[in-house]
Parts: sequence; structure tokens; C-alpha cells
Amino acid sequence: MRRLIVALLLVSLAACSKPGVTVNGHNAWTIPGVLRLGEQEEPDSLNLMFGNNAATDAVDGLLFASLLRYNASGDYIPDLATEVPTRANGGISADGKTIVVHLRHDARWSDGAPVTAADWLFTYHAVMNPRNNIKSDYGWTEIKSADAPNPYTLVIHLKEPSVAAFDILTMGGTAYPPLPAHLLAKLPDLNHAAFNAHPVSSGPFVLKRWNHGSSLVFAPNPYYWRGPPHLKEIIWKVIPDTNTLFAELQTHEIDAYENVESNQVSRLASIHGITVLHRVVANWRHLDMNTSRPVLHDVRVREAIADGVNWRRLNDTVYHGINRLAVSDIFPELWAAPRLPPYTYDPARARALLAHAGWTMGSDGILHKGALAMHLTLSATTSAKSNNSAELVIQSALKQLGIEVAIRNYPPDLMFSREGPIYTGKYDLAWMIDTNGPDPDNAGSWNSAYIPPHGADTTWLDDPIVDRTSLAAQRTYDRAVRKRLYQQEEARIRQLMPTVFFYWETAYYGINSDFKNFKPAAFLSDTWNAWQWEI
Repeated sequence: MRRLIVALLLVSLAACSKPGVTVNGHNAWTIPGVLRLGEQEEPDSLNLMFGNNAATDAVDGLLFASLLRYNASGDYIPDLATEVPTRANGGISADGKTIVVHLRHDARWSDGAPVTAADWLFTYHAVMNPRNNIKSDYGWTEIKSADAPNPYTLVIHLKEPSVAAFDILTMGGTAYPPLPAHLLAKLPDLNHAAFNAHPVSSGPFVLKRWNHGSSLVFAPNPYYWRGPPHLKEIIWKVIPDTNTLFAELQTHEIDAYENVESNQVSRLASIHGITVLHRVVANWRHLDMNTSRPVLHDVRVREAIADGVNWRRLNDTVYHGINRLAVSDIFPELWAAPRLPPYTYDPARARALLAHAGWTMGSDGILHKGALAMHLTLSATTSAKSNNSAELVIQSALKQLGIEVAIRNYPPDLMFSREGPIYTGKYDLAWMIDTNGPDPDNAGSWNSAYIPPHGADTTWLDDPIVDRTSLAAQRTYDRAVRKRLYQQEEARIRQLMPTVFFYWETAYYGINSDFKNFKPAAFLSDTWNAWQWEI
């Protein structure tokens, strides 16, 4: 009898998950107020100063309030600030060297303490503290001094006008949010602070628990200044395998799968009870070449690699043609986007370039030049099947040129850690994706002042023209001038070929049709309005 009861119960549960079944107007699998996110990565830190992956940026949007946020289109909106500083409202001085930010009086930390200008000032000093092994001080070093004439006013004095300094007031990347001075100010450094894994929050949610390698669980912050968010709980399920992610979306064990793998997109329509969304987002995939490596130091070798792969065909086959081919790292829908020709597939030119660079074919089928042999490594993360398929295509294409490529992949948290291959320069080729903010400032990626450990110029590019143009574009708020400078800079980067810009991602999302107010963002993180989410 007991077996019969259990069997009938299982049949009943299975019936509840059939397509089209609803309960009180909702999908039967919806847990009201509980949102289950399927995510490939987990944060490598909950303190953005030490976090290098996209998961950290996204979770940062749940846990912390910044002075400013971006909306879905990339426009600045106030967060802790009462308004966006501009010249018109007196927030930016006439000479561009002083920024004044007025803070809300009603913002509080999740322990009840007020959020004040002292928290931002503490964060600034923590960035500048050489004992803190932060990922980058990009933008912060533009500050000459900062002070707070009262608890709710910040006055930031810049060495020169700087869009990079303005951008650190926002969210994601090196825009570190204010940290709680009342809890952290007495620590000599933050490198191993308990806060980095168990933070006090100023944003819409607090961390309930972190089951490392499995999930993070968030609850509403009762002191959030906009009022408690609508959700009772967010479960960030860590599912590195995209096949498993898709399966859990099909069985409704998760309510959202963002950045659906390209080879799964066509299957989304077959899943009942979900809504499919898509948009071009500021995630750009690229093949980086470590210009400091002896084999890759000659620009002709890098050009040959670019010419030797059919990038359009790679996008159409491995990535199913859903992404927009790229020519630069400036978002194509942005006002500063340069005009540059697409890459050409020309293996004959690639062979000629290699020959002119002094490389000759050996009896082993590999190019040689003196004591050097054309052996390269190609690295990507282990999390996406399509990326690993793309590596095989690149490997095969370069083999036809006499370039032997060994694939050496890493988990995301290792690949992009400060001790990992990218930031230590212990790689040759890297197949990777970056996420941009809405300002086109990219000196942190290409200016030689930001070669690691000082920043994210991880191709080790060192060129005076790129340095000059990227810095000049950073020093003015005039869009027309900046647009001209970015055209010059990006044309020069194309000449030097430290990277092949491959695509701008068209992100597809499968979400529970009961999940409301989710608005995919073009820039950085979809958690920008998490306090409005409902299910």
C-alpha cells in the first residue's frame, strides 16, 4: 500500500509539471517570491576590489548601492547620489577638475548604520592603500584629493579632467561601491577581511549563505532605501555545464538562464512556460595575443594569425550566426564607435607575412625561426562548450599555416585571478570575453600604464600612439573630440593587432513567464534593477 501511495504521489507531482498547467494563474513550478537563477559562475569575491569575473559584477548589483547606476540602456541614474553630477547642476566644475556629489540621507547598511560620505572616502583610501592587493586602481589614481564638508556631500578634486574618474562613481569593473567604514576602517588591509565573503549590504539584498561551488542565497535588505524588494529570496544556482543549465530550464528547476549557449537558442521555443528575450549586449569576444612573448612579438605574426582564420564562418557555424561581428572594443551602438573594415580571411597573405618575418617550414610541419619554433598555447574557460569548439576550429586553421596550437583551458576563477595565466602573462593566445560599461574609455585595456600588475592591459601592448590617444580621450568630456580620438586609437590597434575582435554578443534569455520586471541591460549587469523583480 505504501508503494502505491508513493507511486500515486509521484504521478501527481509529474502532472503538475506538464506544459500549460497553472495554479492561481501562475505556472505550477513557480515558487511565489523565490527566484532561482541558473548561473555558470560564482563570484570569486564579494568585494569588487578583489573580484575579477562577471559573476562578481552581477552579485555586486544585488548587495551594494553605488553613487550612480546604469539603467538598461546605459544611461546614468542616481543611486546613493541624489542626482547625476553635471556642469549644468554644478556637479562638475567649469574646468572639469572638481566633482561634487550629494548623497541621500536615508540610505543605511543592512546592520542599520547610515551610509555616508565617510564610507566612500574610506573606500578611496582603501584603493590607494598599497597593502591592499586590489585588481586595479584604474580611474582612482586620477583623483588628487577628496573630502567631505558634511556627512552627505563629497567633493572630489581631480588632477586633470577625467571620464575614468567620473566612471568610478558608477557600478561594476573598477567602480568599487562605498564600503562600510564603521566595520572596516580599523583593519590594516582588506585582503583577507571576512567581509569579502560575508558582507554587510547597502543594496537591495543581503547574503543569507554561500554554499561554495553550489549556490548563493540572498534575502531582502530590510533597510534598503528604496524599500524592501519584492522578492523573498534569490537563489543563485552555480551550474557550470550549459547542458545541465538548459535541462534545468526545461524541467523548471531554475527560473532564468541568461546568455543561453548559441547552439541551444533554437530549442528555447519548445519550452512551455518561459519567455524568450534577446538583445545585443556589450560583451565582446576576442582572441588576445600576448605581445610580450618572443614568438608573438612581431606584428606580422599576429597579422598572419588574424588572416589565417575565417572569423565569419566561425561565427556562422560554431556560434550559429547569432552574434554581431566586431571590429573594435567600442560598442557598435555607441556614439564613439569607429568605422573600420571587417577582417579578411586570406591564408595566402598569412603565409607571406610569416615568410617575410623570417619563419620557414620545418620537416615536422611546424614553422621555425632560429631557435624558435611556432608552438603556441590557446586558453579559454572550461564553462562553455561553444568556446571549446571554437578553439578546435582556430587550432585547425592555424595548423594549416604551420602554427601548432596546444589547447590549455582553465576554470573561470583561475583563468582570471591575479595569479592566473592572463594577469601573469603566462599565456600565448586567449579566447575570452570582456564586458564594457557605457563610456567608451578603454585606456585601462590598451594604455601601457596599465600593463599588469597595474591594470588590465593583458596583451602587454606598449605603443606611444595608443597611449597618447587613449589618454587624450580620457581627458576631455567633449564627445566630438573623443570620437575622433577613438577612431585614431582603434585604427592604430588594428595595425598592431594585439587582439582579434570577434563578436558583440547577442544575449538570449530563457525566463519563467511569471518573472516580471526583468530588463536585460546592454552594459555590465542585468541586476541593475533587482529591487523591482517579482515572481
